[in-house]
Amino acid sequence: MTHHRPVETWLTDMDGVLVHEEEAIPGAADFVEALKASGKRFLVLTNNSIFTPRDLRARLLGSGIDVPEDAIWTSALATAQFLADQRPGGSAYVVGEAGLTTAMHDIGFVMTERNPDYVVLGETRTYSFESITRAIRLIDNGARFIATNPDPSGPSPAGKLPATGSVAALISTATGRQPYYVGKPNPLMMRSALNRLDAHSETTIMVGDRMDTDIISGLEAGLRSVLVLTGSTSREQIERFPYRPSRVVDSVADLVRFVAHEER
Repeated sequence: MTHHRPVETWLTDMDGVLVHEEEAIPGAADFVEALKASGKRFLVLTNNSIFTPRDLRARLLGSGIDVPEDAIWTSALATAQFLADQRPGGSAYVVGEAGLTTAMHDIGFVMTERNPDYVVLGETRTYSFESITRAIRLIDNGARFIATNPDPSGPSPAGKLPATGSVAALISTATGRQPYYVGKPNPLMMRSALNRLDAHSETTIMVGDRMDTDIISGLEAGLRSVLVLTGSTSREQIERFPYRPSRVVDSVADLVRFVAHEER
């Protein structure tokens, strides 16, 4: 990374980088504290649209990681921002939880089941057949189909759970319409985060644990990327991809010194 411009901004994924479920990954708290002490702007990114930034701050704090609420950027926030830019003051039928409905309210969208401009699908642990059926009928009637993220499944203490991508596939099969996904690996997620920080891609590093979401979206948004091996991608799997991260480290613990001394 020595031939690049100095790092001014950091973006980091959450699950697999800072935490596993409710448990902090060793070094994660030190990494966040180093970012805060450096004075660099940073955002913690997540494709999870269930929780508000306030919820996620509380969950991270319970794991011993102190991330300010305004330093958390979710696929729900990115989706709401995208829709506010596309159709200010529009309307939507939303299938999701507080993270998504709060974000949609905050950007001035009206939640309605009557001829909405959009059907917006997010993640929820309580998908109902009734709400999915309503979404299908509204899309058939002309509503545009948006989904927060394409992740087909997510982790839970009991095992794998179906996530937004799986439910989107069900709706797509019924309607013949594919959604527009806002979250990773769409580089729009990264660009919306950069815009929130008034940051530039050439001076930003993205830290992630997945080659097929974090690293590819960072690459396509023009960011340098660091892959940590504490999540979904193993060192052996890296070579299967036609692109590479800028750097590979065992965990964010290996980045603490870099953050603290990069300009000294």
